[in-house]
Amino acid sequence: MELPECPVCLQSYDDRDAIPRVLSCGHSVCEACLVELPQRHPNTIRCPACTQLVKYPSQQGPSSLPKNIDLIRLCLQHSSSSSSSSSSSSNQSQKPNQRSTINADYNRSPFWSNDLYSTWKHWILPHDAVLINDHGVARFGSSCSFKGRACFGFNNGLSLAPILRAGNSTSKFKFSYVAWVMKCLEGMEEVAREELALVLEASMRQGRVCRAYGLWSEGVDGTLYLVSERHYGGFLDKFGELGNGFVRVNVDGAEFDKGGAFSFGMIGKGLCESVLALHLEGLVAGCLGLSCFSFDELGGICVDLNEVLVMGRKFADAVSGGMGDEEKEEALCKVGNELFISPEVLCKLLHKGASDSEHSRYPIGYGSDVWSLGCVLLRLLIGNALPWSILEMSKENGLDISASYVCWVEKVSSVLEDRLGSEYLLLRHTLCKCLDINPGSRPGVVDVRKCIQDMLVNPQFDFVGDLEVTIYKNNTGRCLILGKLCQLSKEPSEHELQEKEDGGQPDFVQGGKDESDEDFVTGLSKGITELKDLRGHLDCISGLAVGGAYLFSSSFDKTVHVWSLQDFSCLHTFRGHEHKVTALVYVDQEEPLCISSDSGGGIFVWGIAAPLRQDPLRKWYEKKDWRFSGIHSLTVSRSLCLYTGSGDRTIKAWSIQDGNLICSMTGHRSVVSTLAVCDEVLYSGSWDGTVRLWSLNDHSPLAVLGEDMPGEMKSILAITVDRHLLVAAYENGCIKVWRDDVFMNSKTLHNGAIFAMSMQGKTLYTGGWDKNVNIQELSGDELGLDVKAFGSIPCSSVVTVILCSQGKLFVGYADKSIKVYHGK
Repeated sequence: MELPECPVCLQSYDDRDAIPRVLSCGHSVCEACLVELPQRHPNTIRCPACTQLVKYPSQQGPSSLPKNIDLIRLCLQHSSSSSSSSSSSSNQSQKPNQRSTINADYNRSPFWSNDLYSTWKHWILPHDAVLINDHGVARFGSSCSFKGRACFGFNNGLSLAPILRAGNSTSKFKFSYVAWVMKCLEGMEEVAREELALVLEASMRQGRVCRAYGLWSEGVDGTLYLVSERHYGGFLDKFGELGNGFVRVNVDGAEFDKGGAFSFGMIGKGLCESVLALHLEGLVAGCLGLSCFSFDELGGICVDLNEVLVMGRKFADAVSGGMGDEEKEEALCKVGNELFISPEVLCKLLHKGASDSEHSRYPIGYGSDVWSLGCVLLRLLIGNALPWSILEMSKENGLDISASYVCWVEKVSSVLEDRLGSEYLLLRHTLCKCLDINPGSRPGVVDVRKCIQDMLVNPQFDFVGDLEVTIYKNNTGRCLILGKLCQLSKEPSEHELQEKEDGGQPDFVQGGKDESDEDFVTGLSKGITELKDLRGHLDCISGLAVGGAYLFSSSFDKTVHVWSLQDFSCLHTFRGHEHKVTALVYVDQEEPLCISSDSGGGIFVWGIAAPLRQDPLRKWYEKKDWRFSGIHSLTVSRSLCLYTGSGDRTIKAWSIQDGNLICSMTGHRSVVSTLAVCDEVLYSGSWDGTVRLWSLNDHSPLAVLGEDMPGEMKSILAITVDRHLLVAAYENGCIKVWRDDVFMNSKTLHNGAIFAMSMQGKTLYTGGWDKNVNIQELSGDELGLDVKAFGSIPCSSVVTVILCSQGKLFVGYADKSIKVYHGK
């Protein structure tokens, strides 16, 4: 048998060191722990078992609280030293795990994986970080500094490589910018994300690789780009029109003077080092061309992975494009003159999916880049003396590469011999070996670099002798052109998603089911469907409530409508109010009730038992005062006590059974605009800018929040509570969040007053004057809490009421309509 223990120190109770003291919520805590618990407000304390805010005699201390005699007697009867120590150690090993599980559940995001978000959040560039001018050139905007990385200089040129194309979505739900980028990342295959991470990390670690700054999208539902630095000293700018390369041809023949040799040597050495930097990160480009390299500000040569991805995608698109044979051959030859792809990679692309292609026996690895690097060096050396596309030469053979490959290599060797002569025999031999059909017979990048370096100086020491073994002991690497990043994927459109669903989405979702609100949150990642547009009221919607199989709505038109949750038809209308109906609640008891209040102080109790009756079961009026404007808010406790927030600055407790006034609570200095009940605590928000907490046991005040907030005090228009969290919405579009009565965060969500708010778990829904329903996630730990925007629903009218219930989102508007939304 496990002995009862203190929920704080996890020690078994006794009559000396761990005396159990009973709090007003009914839970027991040992006397020693009560002394140490923090007190946020005078004469109150948070119960560590249920987190309820309860009265606590601060002056007298815990000794004035009653002992739990039954617990003491039970522990003393079963306290043997062995069983006690065993139970204690067992409980101590289990309880922290239970608490960590609770914390893990609390920290888990309903929208995306926390691991995914923590991995990629620092790579998401702000939306205003990149500006694209009229000429299509991307530059840094106003935000040039990002957490975890630094971007040097302002208005730097940028290179944008598309990573994921977006489909055309007609969903009414619009993602926030960060949420859209996270959705794109989450929709990518894991292999593609791994490749993207390798590219980003390589750019950060290797100076010879153009730096990648992060991920950016031009707008929500737009294409996701990889943003990298862009150097304007590109190879195409300097050597794209170099017809004869560094070897000048005159009437007497070819001439490779010392100036040309030195220039070629310096550039060739830089090219080798940039490819070598790529291999050090375990990456194989798979395709290289002049456009894939550029000069940085100091004259160093860098490989541009963005260009590698873009050029590789051009070739992949030409291979897989839906063109005729002639068009396909022409497109491939055009790309082949710009991009040098080794035979084994080329055959892999052309015969994708074939198990016995001609060159399948040759592995694709670092040696594949040696072939491409050799072609780039040859292109610089001899210019346009030869056609550089094997595909162009193999047109007559139906793209049979092997039939024309040997002939092409022989032509290369012949041209090199004519141009270089016998002085640069080693260079000629090395470059020809780079074009060997077998990747294993090609020299390594280190060998090519050493050969070129020998042109510049005769080294006395071999500095790179052991480097080849270190880099190329694993001769595979990850080939980018064959990877998922070069297979530019497109987000499926809403229509395509619809076709994948069995039977499609019905006109409406059946009501009355046990649909969880978590399902609605999960469906948000795919968008939102407007199920129904309910019309019938003649004025602004003021309240919504769900109970049983009904949706109840109140309006300034002095009526309460009852709607079926099955087909959203209007079943009945309660009439009788003489003033605007301002608030509405549903009471779930043996005889379910609907209670409404109006601006004249009237309180009406309606029976919901079928058949629905026209007359209220009971009605009464609070004391009228011409200076104040009736009742503004309603809520009900579990003990079936009705609370009203009034224009006379009071909160009144009423008996639902007979309408008698139980008590009146004072303290607010203005209209009590909103009420909520949670864990036997009543929360009241007011136009005076404060939230007051009241004990439901004796209706005494417990705490005041927001009274000491700096800045101008703004009216509170809505509050929502869920266990530890309290959120208050203000008329200036701002929300404030408290956790266990401790202020955590403040954030502006709307351009104008927030009239409506609802919270389910960690998901917060807000709406107001700016005609938007915004959806946020509240996340964090004991040290901080963050409000992360997930998306919004653009609306055609001012949002007045929001209710999330039964897997649907109900929104009331000032234009008299009620819309029902469902996650896809």
